[in-house]
Amino acid sequence: MTEKKTFSISELASEFDVTTRSIRFYEDQGLLKPTRRGQTRIFSTKDKVRLKLILRGKRMGFSLAETKETFDLWDETLTGNEKQLLKMLSILDKKRAHIEQQKADIAMAELEINTREAHCREALAELQKKKQQQESTIKQSGHTAEQS
Repeated sequence: MTEKKTFSISELASEFDVTTRSIRFYEDQGLLKPTRRGQTRIFSTKDKVRLKLILRGKRMGFSLAETKETFDLWDETLTGNEKQLLKMLSILDKKRAHIEQQKADIAMAELEINTREAHCREALAELQKKKQQQESTIKQSGHTAEQS
């Protein structure tokens, strides 16, 4: 069985669970370059691979500009080059640093939440203790009044 070489926009949208509007947007941004047959877009296997890479890049936090830049570098050669690889490593380093900062921020937020929660629980326990003491005092003074 031979692998399909061209795809319609609706086929790609269905396969990658994205809207046709998203695919047209990626085309407008120069990330995909389908051929045309009249008004119909014909996407190649290269476009399909690029769409997969665009979506993977989005999940990794790549901007569309960063994705386009790596595609443009790749298009300069048939197999990629040192410039492209160095650029990709630079982008990945920045993404890793950003994720590490997000993890630190989340850990700090979690610590603050835990601290606030502990303070609230202590204050609530103190209020409940005072309430019980007041109720106990009221019962005792009522019981004392009945005995008099």
